[in-house]
Amino acid sequence: MDNRRLTGLLFCLPWFIGFGVFMLYPMLAALYYSLSDYSVLLPPVFIGLDNYLELASDGIFWKSLSNTLVYAIGAVSLSMLTSLTLALLLNSRVRGMAFYRTVFFLPSLMPVVASSILWMWMYTGDGGIINTFLETVGITGPAWLADPAFAKPALILMAVWGAGHAMVILLAGLQDIPEHLYEAALLDGANWWHRMVHVTLPMITPVIYFNLIMGIIGSFQVFTQAFIMTGSTGDPERATLFYVLRLYNVAFQDLRMGYACAMAWLLFMMILGLTLVMHKFSTRWVHYERS
Repeated sequence: MDNRRLTGLLFCLPWFIGFGVFMLYPMLAALYYSLSDYSVLLPPVFIGLDNYLELASDGIFWKSLSNTLVYAIGAVSLSMLTSLTLALLLNSRVRGMAFYRTVFFLPSLMPVVASSILWMWMYTGDGGIINTFLETVGITGPAWLADPAFAKPALILMAVWGAGHAMVILLAGLQDIPEHLYEAALLDGANWWHRMVHVTLPMITPVIYFNLIMGIIGSFQVFTQAFIMTGSTGDPERATLFYVLRLYNVAFQDLRMGYACAMAWLLFMMILGLTLVMHKFSTRWVHYERS
C-alpha cells in the first residue's frame, strides 16, 4: 500500500470508527434484541419472531401506526403546499424581500421544545390566543388538545407553521430556473398558469421530491411535540399516540427493549419501503435538467 492511500485511510479512520461504534453496532444490536426477550435488567433471551408476531395482534400498535399515517399525510401535504406557496411569493422582486424571507424562515429555527410549549399555550381552551381570536369573529373555539377530533389537526397545523426549511430549498430551486425558459413561454403566449404548470413546477420537481422524502421521514418520527403537548399516553383517547411515542413507552416505561427494537426495525423498514416506492415512481414525474 502506497503512502498516499495509507494517508487517506488514516484520515477516514475516525469516521469509520464513529460509524461502527455509534451506527453499525447499535443497529445490529437492535436487530438481535428485536429477536429476543430483553428487559434491560436481565440478559436477552432469543425468542425468534415472537416480538414481530405480537405486534400483529397489538391494538395499541395499530392505533399508533394509524395516527402516524394520518399525521404524515396531513403534515407533509399541507407543509409542501404552504412552503411552495411561500417560496413563489418570496421569489417576487419587491422592496424589503430580504425582511419577508427572514420573517417566514424564523419559525423553523425555534427549538422544537420551545415551539411546542408556545403552541400548547396558544391552544389553551380558555384564554388561548387562537380561541380568543376566534371569539372576536363570533366563533367558539374547540378545546384543541383535549378534544380527540382536534388534537391531531392541531399538531398538523403546528408542523405547517415550521415549513421554513422546505421553503428556503424551494426558493433556491425557483431561483435556479433559467430565465430563457420563461422568455420562450412568453413568446409562445403562455399566461401565468401555463408558465407555472409547464415551466416552474417541472423544473423544481427534484427539489419537491427531496422535500417530500425528508418530510415523510420526519413525520414518521414525530415524537417531541406529542410528548410535550399531550403527554406520553397520547391523550385524549390516544388521539396523538404516534408510533415513536408508543415505542418510547414500550422501551422506557414498560422496559420491553426487545419489543421496542422490533418496533424500531419495523419503522425502519416502512420508511425504507416508502422511500424505494417513491424513488421508483419518481422517474415518471421528476425531471432533471440536461445540459
